[in-house]
Amino acid sequence: MAAFEGIGADSDGVAAPVLYERRGAAAIVTINRPERRNAVDGGTAAALREAFDRFIEDDGALAMVLTGSGDQAFCAGADLKNAASLYPRLEIDEGPLGFTRLVSPKPTIAAISGWALAGGFELALWCDLRVCAEGTVFGFAERRWGVPLIDGGTQRLPRIVGAGRALDLVISGRMVELDEACAIGLATERVPAGEHLNAALAYCERIAAFPRETMLADRAALLAGLSRPLDEGLKLEAASGPATVNVAASGAARFAGGEGRGGEGI
Repeated sequence: MAAFEGIGADSDGVAAPVLYERRGAAAIVTINRPERRNAVDGGTAAALREAFDRFIEDDGALAMVLTGSGDQAFCAGADLKNAASLYPRLEIDEGPLGFTRLVSPKPTIAAISGWALAGGFELALWCDLRVCAEGTVFGFAERRWGVPLIDGGTQRLPRIVGAGRALDLVISGRMVELDEACAIGLATERVPAGEHLNAALAYCERIAAFPRETMLADRAALLAGLSRPLDEGLKLEAASGPATVNVAASGAARFAGGEGRGGEGI
């Protein structure tokens, strides 16, 4: 596949709002509207959904890295200067900003630099992990305009940082700088300025070195069990084991044969 294939490009030569690239084990999905701080309008949302579908269908892509063009903003949320283009998407199953009401069957990583605001904050929360460059700032800035959270933020944020902290951020709409984001578990990894994408790609390559079947099964059990009582969650985990028994047996045999001793390869 060609590097940075454009999705949603206009026939008049306007740059594609979303770029898709396969690099190693990762599918890189880039919101490509730096002149609008990577804010999402209707066309961009449709292109994001198309990129998500490509990722799901791409058997060679183990994980998706979602990022924004340039270093100034990951995504500033919905493009309020063209909000009308998003109105038809408000009640569709996949979510207004492309795929925010869907669950990915494979890992997802947000590679963030600069502003992750409003719906952009919600896109970051949609991802499993958030790799953040110095200078990253989160916030539900739409609070000041009376725009609601409709891309999963009210449900995902408390699962990540807890109900008390989530209520503070949802009610106040205040900005969260990177020191606080790391302290409350919102940021998964902190990296130097400009290194967010490289760090996310390196993470993808690390997990690609391990058998994917059991990783995907364990991830699915964790996500499915989040909203269930512990006993139900344990049953989900137990049910995922038999499906990966052959992979597990092969890995155990390699370890018994001497591979990976002393933490080698981790």
